[in-house]
Amino acid sequence: MINLHSQALNETIQVNRLIGSIQGDPSGPCLIFIGGIHGNEPSGVFALHQVIGELSQFKIKPWGSIYALAGNLNALGQSKRFLKEDLNRMWQTNRLRKLQNGGFDPNNQDMVEQKELTEVLSDILKREKGPFYFFDLHTTSSRSIPFLTVNDSLLNRKFTRQYPVPKILGIEEFLDGPLLSYLNELGYVSFGFESGQHDSLESIENHVAFIYISMVFSEFLNKEQTSFEKYFKILQQSTKVHQGFYEIYHRYEIADNEKFEMLPGYSNFQLIHKGDVLSVSNGDPIISSDASMIFMPLYQEQGDDGYFKIKKIPKVFLWLSSLFRQLKLDRILPFLPGVHWHSKRKDELIVNRRIAFLFARQFLHLMGYRSKTINQSHLIVKNREGASRNKEYKDAAWY
Repeated sequence: MINLHSQALNETIQVNRLIGSIQGDPSGPCLIFIGGIHGNEPSGVFALHQVIGELSQFKIKPWGSIYALAGNLNALGQSKRFLKEDLNRMWQTNRLRKLQNGGFDPNNQDMVEQKELTEVLSDILKREKGPFYFFDLHTTSSRSIPFLTVNDSLLNRKFTRQYPVPKILGIEEFLDGPLLSYLNELGYVSFGFESGQHDSLESIENHVAFIYISMVFSEFLNKEQTSFEKYFKILQQSTKVHQGFYEIYHRYEIADNEKFEMLPGYSNFQLIHKGDVLSVSNGDPIISSDASMIFMPLYQEQGDDGYFKIKKIPKVFLWLSSLFRQLKLDRILPFLPGVHWHSKRKDELIVNRRIAFLFARQFLHLMGYRSKTINQSHLIVKNREGASRNKEYKDAAWY
């Protein structure tokens, strides 16, 4: 158990890994909310603590079960993003294999946190029937309207289109080892919600609103059992200008020993112009090469994501990508020169870009693939459509 303080509320609470849980009708869905996987983001933990407390007072019986978990307890107790390693960059295949076969030997506190969190998640998955919904609660270092970060599968798109906030696709293409990528590879509905700036009171209010409407969307509660319209409007009114799906197309990665400083005043979804000075690296200005929107500019000491750039996805592109994936047109790709299957499950390809010169990122996205660069000439591209557990959600109203 740790003592966790909120500057926004001027309040301190005590929390364990399991903030709380509610058991309703066992034939319903299982919702898992995770707050504070970054220790300098207490908003989600405080919101979960509040909502679980309120649910415990309800005299109604919900349909399903809900679990509220704290991510990096020790980092939360010290108000640090992480202590030695970023817990939201540690969910790579080799680590997970060791966690599963007992060969994982933690040598720092963040690895202990990962082991404990993995054990709790595994226990829930074994004990509950599902369908499962995972929600990862975050805040940002800069001012921001609420938004979702969504790994790009049709299953995730179907569920998240219910929310009145912008949906950001493609972050998995730029990050190595986030928790959500691991959960998406298991095939579950899972995505992140960013509620606002770390220490803003509004961020906690947005998290509370998100938790309640998520319970309605997943059918854990119905609209009459909570103040759905109020919570829906809280999020809708703060994001009127920015609706629909957006895509990340550029990331500025901070190198080891680089002295990076974001120029003051930037916030999420802010329009930037070609030639704008965005940041300073080792004393030299970093200038935008195009007109765009800036996303998640870094205003904290820890982390290597300097900033991202995003653009809105046209509806016709979303429609085409859905059609291509449903028709499984990606099965023709290995017949093209320079393209080969990289996995027995046929969900991963290796692409020689010197031969397959037509393989632009946008083309791969249409087919449902997100890429990782191996070297100058080769890409590994992965498709999560095959892993999606569509049958488990097909009876849900949103599906």
